[in-house]
Amino acid sequence: MTSVKEFRVAEPATDTALGRGRFVFTDAYSVFDWGRMPDAIPEKGASLCTMGAHNFALLESEGVPTHYRGVVEDGEVVALDDCHDAPREMAIDLATVPDLPVEDGTYDYDAFHAAAGENYLIPLEIVFRNAVPVGSSLRSRRDPEDVGLDTHEWPDEPVSLPEPVVEFSTKFEETDRYLTREEAQRVAGRAALDDCAAIAREVNRVVTERAESAGFTHEDGKIECLYADGEVRVADVAGTFDENRFAYDGQQVSKEVVRQYHKHAQPEWVAAVDAAKREADETGETDWRGRCERDPEPLDPAVVTTVSELYTAGANAYVGRDFFDAPDLDDAVAAARELNE
Repeated sequence: MTSVKEFRVAEPATDTALGRGRFVFTDAYSVFDWGRMPDAIPEKGASLCTMGAHNFALLESEGVPTHYRGVVEDGEVVALDDCHDAPREMAIDLATVPDLPVEDGTYDYDAFHAAAGENYLIPLEIVFRNAVPVGSSLRSRRDPEDVGLDTHEWPDEPVSLPEPVVEFSTKFEETDRYLTREEAQRVAGRAALDDCAAIAREVNRVVTERAESAGFTHEDGKIECLYADGEVRVADVAGTFDENRFAYDGQQVSKEVVRQYHKHAQPEWVAAVDAAKREADETGETDWRGRCERDPEPLDPAVVTTVSELYTAGANAYVGRDFFDAPDLDDAVAAARELNE
């Protein structure tokens, strides 16, 4: 179980062979690493499954290796093109996921890889960026010249990058942290970091091209990968409104909408989360939630409807098929734009 997906294992993975299983996409959502929030967004799970399946099919047509096997309809594994309704289940290959020991705030990746064997889920998130919004953490970690910009200071407005930037962050730690290439290679284990970066760039290219053809701007995203048979393959799900940031007519069409809404509507909770993370980091603890002095409040029902329609209208436009009974994308985007005005 993750924050927003359930696992169903048909054949467990071993240290020498991939297993078989399924993702079940729920309508739950998570922001700021909190885990499941107190409410759900109708049809969110189906929209993510639909977009993810569409992208996996595109990636495989481009020769990019993945763990995708199809979607599930009436108990059978089929291609997305053969589905009558938007799917909620995705059939996948499974890799081993050993425990990641931690002691006094230090994670033992040597122990992780000793238990991993020859196939495993790489404990990295591989991030790619085509643009840098004003609030991006990249601005505090890198100088503009480091990412190909011809300026000494970060502009006061969002900026597009001349070439995509690939970064690496932790996957299984309590709070994600960005890594140097040397740190990332140690975390990746047997998997070559250059192969991980190359796969990420290909995913970014495929998703960016598909987004542009549907009228979206693809700003950034992330992937997870597994290592099997000496090869890096795309795992989890790629190119959805949860993993990536898309814009349409200057408006975010992604989980960023609800993230920004919480900053506007529940600033005290967002501040409490930030404070708890800082305190946990300073003391070397991993359970920052136990330090948080506030819990999030549920969304207003009207906000839930607006976000749901944004997900479903966006998915229809992205895959080029009306899987969902959703408003026109222009109308859904206009409603989302009003949330934080």
